[in-house]
Amino acid sequence: MTPTEHFAAKWEAKWDQLASQKCDQNNEPERDARLTKLHPALVLAAAMSIALPAAALAGPASNAVKFFYVPEVKFEADAKYRDRFTEPVTKLFEANDKARKEKPDEVSCIDFDPGLDAQDFDQKTVSKTLKLTEAVNGDTAEVTASFNLFPEGDDSKREMVWSLKKLDGKWKIADITSKTSDWTLSSLECGSSAE
Repeated sequence: MTPTEHFAAKWEAKWDQLASQKCDQNNEPERDARLTKLHPALVLAAAMSIALPAAALAGPASNAVKFFYVPEVKFEADAKYRDRFTEPVTKLFEANDKARKEKPDEVSCIDFDPGLDAQDFDQKTVSKTLKLTEAVNGDTAEVTASFNLFPEGDDSKREMVWSLKKLDGKWKIADITSKTSDWTLSSLECGSSAE
């Protein structure tokens, strides 16, 4: 039994106990005393009903995204993370790798951190302000990452939407979209290999 289920069972038992107690509804002091006992339980139950759905918004798909933000920001296009991605974004990564090999002295297609929609950031601020929410629909999910790049400045706020697919039981990132700057990673062009 999870802690939440244990808590709910405990309060259900308490509710049943209080409800089964006989009380003369016409006796105002007795009724008020009974309601006073119920009031904290009702407030707590209402708070839990609001808090629990919010907590459910972050889950396994969100963990696949959180990996790229904390404890340190990781560069999504790095080949060592390629197993965490799937099409269509992997096509851009392949074009980026090809461009870097062909012209190593030039800036490659991905010259910024896609998960941040930026090049510069303060790690403490990103970690502290990161909020993840997910919407799962079968084997697909969208995880929205909202955060600030720096402690101050409206232009440091970011909202990124990560599209994921569940493959072989694991969440893989299919694309990243910046709601802040209005671009989608898989749609970025990469030299002559863009389609």
